[in-house]
Amino acid sequence: MKSLPLAALAIASAAPAFAYPVTVQSCDREITFDAPPARAASNDVNLTEMMLVLGLTDRMVGYTGISGWNKLDAEMRAGVAELPELSERYPSREILVGADLDFWFAGWNYGMRVGGEVTPETLAPFGIAVYELTESCIHIMPRKGAAIEDMFTDIRNLGLIFGVSDRAETLIAGWQDELAEIAATLPAREPLRVFVYDSGEETPFTAGRYAIPTAMIEAAGGRNIMDDVETSWTRVAWEPVVERNPEVVVIVNYGEVSAEQKIAFLKSNPAFASLDAVVNDRFVVLDYVEATPGPRNIRAIRALAAAFHGP
Repeated sequence: MKSLPLAALAIASAAPAFAYPVTVQSCDREITFDAPPARAASNDVNLTEMMLVLGLTDRMVGYTGISGWNKLDAEMRAGVAELPELSERYPSREILVGADLDFWFAGWNYGMRVGGEVTPETLAPFGIAVYELTESCIHIMPRKGAAIEDMFTDIRNLGLIFGVSDRAETLIAGWQDELAEIAATLPAREPLRVFVYDSGEETPFTAGRYAIPTAMIEAAGGRNIMDDVETSWTRVAWEPVVERNPEVVVIVNYGEVSAEQKIAFLKSNPAFASLDAVVNDRFVVLDYVEATPGPRNIRAIRALAAAFHGP
């Protein structure tokens, strides 16, 4: 099964036919809903896309944290055309309360910061329930590691919250079939050494053990050379990158510095001249929405597998 375009997925009816109350796990909390949210919002492009593929635009009053980082592509722009952006970057509590929300889908470092103004605890007194992105839970609790199942968990829980579980399970089943198809094509060989380059010249911002690219790279037949870094997205020194000599560099494309500029930086810096990825010109570009938990992860894994091993 091939991934359907976002526009095709988003036309599904979101009318619930489900028994409430429902309780879901959100990081270290259980949250209970007596009815589906009616005035929801989401933060960041990948979380918003999860809402869109479940057909929830008629329950949304807007979204936050996308245009401030130049993350909107044509597909996503069409999906949110009818919704206002409540805040271009991280929203204040005043903005969310002023929009009269009853639900916000966000995460730690995806709209919320530990100890910040906007958290589940600070929004609860205003009747705003918060469901936290599973990948982001590492910032407040221990986790075993990143897994594609984390994204499925979020889709499944959103399905329960909004009463569209049938839709959620259909999507998950299709993605699982695709993953099985991809796995069947992988050659029997040692995993390729892969480095994820998000941004930064003095120190690179990259994906550690708990960031979903680690699981995506593994599903495509590679190994994130920073999978021993005990966090999700973080900065590291260039020295271990050079020492571990990646065979492929995955570029995360968004923001003011283009993927082409990031590749040019790596190619032009003498410190990286001997890296296998640079010598063999092996770079793979993923858009931000593909490299963070969301519906485009599966097609991104297919693209990674093709780049790692050939079509």
